[in-house]
Amino acid sequence: MIAIIKSSDSTEHAIQRLCERFSLTEVQARAIVEMRLRQLTGLEQEKLHNELAEVRKTIEHLQAILDDPAECRKVIEQELLEVKEKFGDERRTQIEYSSEEMNAEDFYSDDPMIITISHFGYIKRTPLKEYRAQARGGVGAKGSDTRDEDFIEYVYEATNHNYMLFFTATGRCFWLRVFEIPEGTKNSKGRAIQNLLNLDAENRIMAFVRATKLTDPEYNQSHYIVFATKNGIVKRTSLSAYSRPRANGVRALNIADDDKLVGAILTEGDSEVILANSKGYAIRFAETAVRAMGRTATGVKGMRLTEDDEVIGMICMRAGTRDDVLVVSEQGMGKRSALEDYRVTNRGGKGVKTINITAKTGKLIAIKNVNDDNDLVIINKSGIAIRLKVSSLRIVGRATQGVRLINLEKKNDEIASVCKVDTEPETTDEEGVRDAFNREEGDVQNVEDIQDVQQDENEQQNENE
Repeated sequence: MIAIIKSSDSTEHAIQRLCERFSLTEVQARAIVEMRLRQLTGLEQEKLHNELAEVRKTIEHLQAILDDPAECRKVIEQELLEVKEKFGDERRTQIEYSSEEMNAEDFYSDDPMIITISHFGYIKRTPLKEYRAQARGGVGAKGSDTRDEDFIEYVYEATNHNYMLFFTATGRCFWLRVFEIPEGTKNSKGRAIQNLLNLDAENRIMAFVRATKLTDPEYNQSHYIVFATKNGIVKRTSLSAYSRPRANGVRALNIADDDKLVGAILTEGDSEVILANSKGYAIRFAETAVRAMGRTATGVKGMRLTEDDEVIGMICMRAGTRDDVLVVSEQGMGKRSALEDYRVTNRGGKGVKTINITAKTGKLIAIKNVNDDNDLVIINKSGIAIRLKVSSLRIVGRATQGVRLINLEKKNDEIASVCKVDTEPETTDEEGVRDAFNREEGDVQNVEDIQDVQQDENEQQNENE
């Protein structure tokens, strides 16, 4: 090799001749040409052999990692922990908002929105104007695209600048501004609420409260949140207890393992509470019958329930209100009754009949306080939504079974959620004629419902006599 290198004209010529003479690769021949003569001594040769052994050992170790997925994950975890230990220090840059910067509210007009949440926890806000009013008894319009197993479960009305307080089934409270909720069309699915709130995988949102001035101490001290649970427990707490938002939420009330939250309503401290159960009974009592409690208190008994029964909803109405009580059953039947039909009693009672439960009506699923200035948005489990004017529902007796609000076209379909919203502005003459014609057709289609109401009223009058 030394002779070939010495007799060669250039380095490249020597590499070429070594490759031809000893059948070496270009890399091997170049390494020989660049080698110093002192590396031919016994000591240097031993170092080369040791280096070769280390390289082969490293190759075997790396190949073993590639061949074993479990070992590969173990190495990745160990290296990530080393990176975390080396570089996982606290952020040194502080991001602060100065008074000169624009407020996030300035990017959004305070428009009315409909907030919908599906059974699997997908949330969105949709402009109210996308929900067109229809005559009662119609089949509705497509309200949301959801997965086959999913359906819209909650509907809420708010404006972009409002604060939304979210209460989970286990009694925790979270906060969001309405404009922070992703906007979607009426037919869009929405976004998983777990991506917006720091929720546990198994925790679900059960109630919502809209607050307009959460940063105003006077407003907070003069308002209360009234809670109701499935087992008939009620609780009243000052809004100030929930005026300091936290990323991880706070405990809103203490709930038993076999119970869950079904409603939370913001009041001014002088309202009357009406609870309704699935068997068609309702109880009315003064809000002051429930003393104000701390944020982590459990509450007191609001309604006595029978076996296989549960509270399905709650409304709070102030004295002198012109609102009526509207109830909706799972088969699309509903009715509107005067508040005076429900006598005031002490909390903890059984209540009085609010709707005549039959096979045609199904169980009671919703109770709302409404007036002629409201519309009703009803969404069933198949995603069909209908919006109808409350003024199209006449006031009937308390114990009747009501009239049909929506036709369920699909077999085994049921009402999923009911929401009241402000009525739309007056339509044009052409639209008014069309709506009047639709209402006239709807009335013809619902002659059977009217006859049912009259029969129920006659039966109730006979009972009273």
